Amino acid sequence: MRVLGLDPGYAIVGWGVVEYVSNRFTPVDFGAVTTAAGTPFEQRLCQVYDGVDKVLETLRPEAISIEQLFYQHNQTTVIGVAEARGVILLAAARRGVPVFEYTPMQVKQAVTGYGKAVKKQVQEMTRMMLHLNAVPKPDDTADALAMAIAHCHCSRSRLSGLPLR
Repeated sequence: MRVLGLDPGYAIVGWGVVEYVSNRFTPVDFGAVTTAAGTPFEQRLCQVYDGVDKVLETLRPEAISIEQLFYQHNQTTVIGVAEARGVILLAAARRGVPVFEYTPMQVKQAVTGYGKAVKKQVQEMTRMMLHLNAVPKPDDTADALAMAIAHCHCSRSRLSGLPLR
């Protein structure tokens, strides 16, 4: 199974593709789509769409795993992230790739075995599972790889995320 994990945003969209075969993970590729501050927001959304679409076209994942949007502190930021998430979902729909969403706790549980793990624990476990020399940077990329791993683990259980409708 080839899964694209995405950590959505409008400044940085972390992405990571993993291959999961016989309970073994192989990193295919990973990186980030970045947009410059000061660029008109609608242009940033276009750049997010184009970047994610290029990853979909090039790496051809069978599924996308994305973090479930949740409101934390800054209402302005959450709206922008939701809009960026919307263009990501549009890119997926146009390419016919199913999207599955997971909460941060589900990702932590799937990657570390502990739903309240701290970010550094998740990143280090992701690095180890993918046999990488270092935790990928930026953090959004490491988070995206953890999203992909979570889907690989969860899709085999009854607790799997449901595709977005």
